This record gives sequence, C-alpha cells and structure tokens, in this order.
Amino acid sequence: MSATHTRPDAGHVVVVGGGIAGLAAAHRLLDRGMRVTVLEAADRVGGKLLPGEIAGVRVDLGAESMLARRPEAVSLAREAGLAERLQAPATSTASIWTRGALRPMPKGHVMGVPGAASALSGLLSDEGLRRIEQDAELPRTEVGDDVAVGEYVAARLGREVVDRLVEPLLGGVYAGDAYRISMRSAVPQLFHAARDHASLTEAVRDIQAKGAAAARTGPVFMGIEGGVGRLPLAVAESVRARGGEIRLGTGADGLNRTPAGWEVLVDGRTVEADAVVVAAPARQAARLLRGVSGGAAAELDAVEYASMALVTLAYRRVDIALPEGSGFLVPPVDGRTIKASTFASRKWGWIGDEDPDVVVLRTSVGRYAETEILQREDADLVALSRHDLREATGVAAAPLQTRVTRWTDGLPQYPVGHHARVARIREHVARLPGLAVCGAAYDGVGIPACIASAYAAVDQLGGDLRGVEELTANPVQSLHGGAGE
Repeated sequence: MSATHTRPDAGHVVVVGGGIAGLAAAHRLLDRGMRVTVLEAADRVGGKLLPGEIAGVRVDLGAESMLARRPEAVSLAREAGLAERLQAPATSTASIWTRGALRPMPKGHVMGVPGAASALSGLLSDEGLRRIEQDAELPRTEVGDDVAVGEYVAARLGREVVDRLVEPLLGGVYAGDAYRISMRSAVPQLFHAARDHASLTEAVRDIQAKGAAAARTGPVFMGIEGGVGRLPLAVAESVRARGGEIRLGTGADGLNRTPAGWEVLVDGRTVEADAVVVAAPARQAARLLRGVSGGAAAELDAVEYASMALVTLAYRRVDIALPEGSGFLVPPVDGRTIKASTFASRKWGWIGDEDPDVVVLRTSVGRYAETEILQREDADLVALSRHDLREATGVAAAPLQTRVTRWTDGLPQYPVGHHARVARIREHVARLPGLAVCGAAYDGVGIPACIASAYAAVDQLGGDLRGVEELTANPVQSLHGGAGE
C-alpha cells in the first residue's frame, strides 16, 4: 500500500459516489498527485459490495466474486494491501436446475452459446441439439450495429439454447431479459466474432481458440478472504492514508460550472473543485448533471435498472447434504422463484475455515420487470427460497439464521443500443472541461469493468488537470493566468 501524500497545493478533484468505481477513481487520482474529496450519500462505502455476517461467519451480502481474467480488480486489490487474501474458488463446477433436475453446467460455450451441439448434450432435448447443428447450414445473419443476444442466438441456434442456458447465465450477471440485452454491450467478444463469421458456432470456436492461452494462466474468477466486500474498505483506507478525504452521509445536490472550475453543492454549501468525477448511478448522475448538461441528463434518465434480493441462509453442517459443485442457475422458463443458488461454504474455502460446523447458502430472487416478488416480506422470500432449495437439493432442515438483502435498482440494464447511448452521454460530458462520469451504467456491471471505467474517467480528465498541475507547481505563473482565461 502506497504511503505517498498529495501536495497541499495540488489540484482538487471531487468524486461523487463512494462505490468501487468512485473509490478506484480517487485512488488513481491520488496516484496522479491530485487532492481528492469523495462524497458518499450513504453511511458506508462500497455500493453493491457489502460485507456482512451470518451465524458468526463473515459473508458477502452483495457481489461475491470478481473476474480475474481482466486485471483491474485483482491489481487494485493488491495495491490496497489484499494480495495475501486473494483466493480462487475452491470449486468451479456448477449446475443448471431445469426440467426437474440438477444438470451439470456444460463446458465449451461463451455465455451459454456453444461451439458445437455436443457441448450441450444432457441439457437440451434431442430436438434442441439438432436445431444447433443447423447453424452451419443457415445463411449469414447480420448483427448490424447491435442486436439482442437472445434474438440473434435464437435465430441461429433455436430458442431452447437461449431459454435453458443463455438466459440464466445472462440473468445471473444483469438480472435482465436475454431477448432485450445488447450483444454488443453485454457480450462484446461474441458480437465482434459474429460479424466476422457466417456461422455462430464457428464464431464461438474462434473465441475459444483465442482464449485457450488465457485459460492456462489462472482462475477465471477470484474472491477475497473475508469477502469481496473487503475490497472497497481496503481501497478507502488507502485513499485516506494518502491524504484523500471521504465524507460519508454527504450527498452532492448539484453542480455549477465556474470560470475557475466547478462548484459542488453540498448541504446548502459549495465545495470548489478543479474537476469532478460523477461515479453515481444513472439517475443520481442525471439529477446532478441536469443543470449543466441537459443532454447527458436526459440520456442518463433513460437508463433502466433491475432490482433483486439476496437470501443468505446458514445451516448446521450435520443437518444438510448438498449436491456437488458451487451451486446452480435456474432458467426463468422453468417457473421457479429463485434464479440461482450459491453453495457459499463450498465455493469459498475461507467460509468453511471460519466455522466448519456451519454451512452458508445464498439464493437470488428478482429479474428485470419482476416487481411483485420483491414486494413480499423478508419471511416470504426466505420461505420461497427454502421451498426451491428443497425441490432442487433435498435440503429440508430449518436454517440457523437467515438474512435478506435487497438491492433496489441495483443492476443497470443494457438493452440494444446501449453503446450508442453511452457514446452520446460521453459526448455531452466531454463538452464540459473537468467533468467525467464512470460506474456500472456505462461499460459493464462487473467489478473490473467498473474499475476500468473509473480509470478511463481519470484519463479523460488528464488534459484538463495537466494545466492545474502546471499552475500549482509554479505559483509565480499562477499570478498571471488561470483556468478561466
């Protein structure tokens, strides 16, 4: 963990939002020698990364893992002092609960799209497998500027592969509808490969061939001992240790452009800044930007969100016997309440190490436009989860303790055309020197993608801040000119 501190006369950047994107932006700004203030309306940092406890065992009550094939999250964890606590999943095998049985998660696919029909043998019907084989004989299907994942895959391989595999896999990431989700934004490698190949299965095989080397370099996902929720806490500690300020329970009420930079309205007062990074969810960002960029605000207002709930259950180990693997996904077409379950104690070795007599499971409930189920009481969500767990796994014992964590408007949706909306937002924002946006609403909802968007925002500010750095480094020059000229 770096012990460097900012100069007292360094340029000042206000970061609005203390989720992982905002904290990553603050961390990178401190690397660039800036003075940083983070404003977070909640009473804690971390956003959707939330550490918690159940039955005396530490758990994640939000996101529980991060993609390790992208470097941003793992690198930031190491920079924040968590290198020794990084931990790969103890098992990577999982299942699909469909047509009344837990069926092994197939291999040889890209977000559920197979490179050959044989990859989905045992999951799809014989008719569904034969439909996949027709892909090689079909004329080319153009993807155009963008297309819905489900629509394109169904046209090439049939609806069954979408409904039984693509939908639950995408739903686990976006809580969305595969027939609405943008292939260009949600599965970009598949989108670009599909443009280069007449056959979709051939495109998948090309992706797999190119990714074969990466597959030998380490695990796909990574966790952190004690929970991924420790990551924002460690980054926040590093930010503070290097002179950054984090104000909790302090939201930004508006922005004003000034001749010298920016004013951030906070509780009836103004905080002056040379630059501002807005790392808030789309609706909050729209509210902040409305007075300075009506165009960006209108686009941000149009970003839709899905809500969901996580049900965490702790059992006595002697009371339950789980199937193999780290858990299972549930296709919506099967009509179940839960959309997934994670056998957390089996997936993360550190949970079992904390108390070998306790087993922790998680279920998730809620998809895009599913509002009725999330209006139920916590006790109802627990009962519905227990019912589905019993049907899928045979676990009938009463849990020691349960916790329900609701993520209202927790996941931004990426419908067809999302990339174009993001481009328009950034075009509007780019017209305002010293302003940048980042977070899950733009280029990906995963932890590495959020961190990457934060770094891109800081890079965007680079040119605007360079003049500030030069002026603060040369006080004599600052008497003869400033940012307002």
